[in-house]
Amino acid sequence: MKFPSLGFSIIREEILHSWAMFELRRRKVKSPAAIEFERTYVHTPGAVATVAVLDSGEIVLVEQYRASFGGGVLEIPAGMRDVEGEDPSVTAVRELREEAGCDAQSLMFLGECMSSPGVTDSTVLVYLATNISQVPTEPHGPEEDAMVIRRVQFAEALAMVEDGRICDAKSAYGILLAARRRPDLVR
Repeated sequence: MKFPSLGFSIIREEILHSWAMFELRRRKVKSPAAIEFERTYVHTPGAVATVAVLDSGEIVLVEQYRASFGGGVLEIPAGMRDVEGEDPSVTAVRELREEAGCDAQSLMFLGECMSSPGVTDSTVLVYLATNISQVPTEPHGPEEDAMVIRRVQFAEALAMVEDGRICDAKSAYGILLAARRRPDLVR
């Protein structure tokens, strides 16, 4: 994603700390009024997420432990873009297989959303997957080992976004866009 500078300019950027595929960065910026200031943020390679719709009209959700919240979060299958050079659509299909045991024959790009623009430069590329067959899951790590796969009717998933049972941003974004782009899937 590219955004207008609004008259701000980047003076300098440095990496304060690196771990796994993440970096804590500090950026020195000059405002349109020539005021210099610093901001820190987490840099990531970004992620992908998929609204997987089964022939039954159900969508696939996963509930997994998220350390940042100290509990389970209900969301659409997603994963980091952790394979350098891999096309994001390939990452989306791979992550859907690994997490939810779904192999999609049809994939449509829905959009890109920001994870938390005041904290990170991470964006999530969101896809709609249809024509799905079941395959074995391939969990990676303790959170995915304990992950619960849920299937709910598309209309119920929309209600879950509206009433707050699904409050994860990428999931709400993806479910709402899928309903808009493919209203025939909402039964």
